[in-house]
Amino acid sequence: MIVKPKVRGFICTTAHAAGCKASVQEQIDYVKSHKHAEKGPQKVLVVGASMGYGLASRIAAAYSFGAATVGVIFDKPASGARTATSGWYNTAAFEEIAANDGLYAKTVNGDAYSKEIKDQTIALIKKDLGKVDCVVYSLAAPRRTMGDGTVYSSVLKTVGSAYTNKTINLKDNTVNDITVEPASEDEITATVKVMGGEDWKDWIDALKAADAIEDDAVTVAYSYIGPEITHPMYADGSIGKAKDHLFATAKEMTASGSIRAYISVNKALVTQSSAAIPIVPLYISILYKVMKEHNVHEGCIEQMYRLLNEKLFAQPVITDDEGRIRMDDLEMQPEIQAEVDKLWKEITTENLDTHADLDGYHKDFYRLFGFGIDGVDYDADIDPDVQILSMNW
Repeated sequence: MIVKPKVRGFICTTAHAAGCKASVQEQIDYVKSHKHAEKGPQKVLVVGASMGYGLASRIAAAYSFGAATVGVIFDKPASGARTATSGWYNTAAFEEIAANDGLYAKTVNGDAYSKEIKDQTIALIKKDLGKVDCVVYSLAAPRRTMGDGTVYSSVLKTVGSAYTNKTINLKDNTVNDITVEPASEDEITATVKVMGGEDWKDWIDALKAADAIEDDAVTVAYSYIGPEITHPMYADGSIGKAKDHLFATAKEMTASGSIRAYISVNKALVTQSSAAIPIVPLYISILYKVMKEHNVHEGCIEQMYRLLNEKLFAQPVITDDEGRIRMDDLEMQPEIQAEVDKLWKEITTENLDTHADLDGYHKDFYRLFGFGIDGVDYDADIDPDVQILSMNW
């Protein structure tokens, strides 16, 4: 099967197995080539491990500290003429490479919000590892089904009043104004249910109840703040309300016992989630241009390598005054933001090529699905039916 990208809306409906494997190998090679902290986690659970920050966290833990990793994903294998999802191919590649390097890596596939998947994951941890000493919570999902069947869906809206600003139409690369309407109270509640800290705490509570987590374990979840340009859509929007709940949950878990819970405020990057947020893709494309010109641009693996080796497992943990780990420290440098703000005010469809790194944005989007990776023959006939080694555990 010759696999080419097919884009619908904010996702690519195909994925390239060889490209995904090459991308995973690139990330592993990056971590291998850098120095590592003296101490780090040895048994790590990553909830949301198949792409982006979650996958990079798993790679960074395994190849910085030799950690055994259990990943939780929600992905589909190939079926007939349909390729598997990129998360499936990423996970298959990671497990294969990790096994060849003598590292433990197993994965559970299913709805991480469900009790069933929590129970399966904990059973695997108890059987193979005993207890984990680090839990990375990197779940990004549009909806959550509760135990009673109630479904909550998150929304990408403002809070309080509508907001108008520039955005980019990624289909035709035009810059236009967009007005985003405010979320209702029910929509805000639902977004907090999906993207807040409730399920994170449920995972930690379940691990504690099963005696499957060390007393001095560390757990981290991911958030974003960004500049004022994006605040109405993110920090002050419906997503921001969920992230506020996430941060409050971290404080609650830390205060209630021996678990140390942190929020890592990460850099803006191209992900399936960020591509769907109005205004944000245009900001990211401008940010990429400025940060690359200043030689401070980072992708997911650079961020997660630095998080684990230089901040989360530093002695002491490096946080801001509110206890958050700031991986957006380079993005939010005043000189970077001043240049971004200047370009934002000037940008139009006509000067998009000079004021933004749109090629870099699109390249990173396609790389999420295994396309555009150096050294991969995209005209080759490949078998899309790739198995994940541990799925028969």
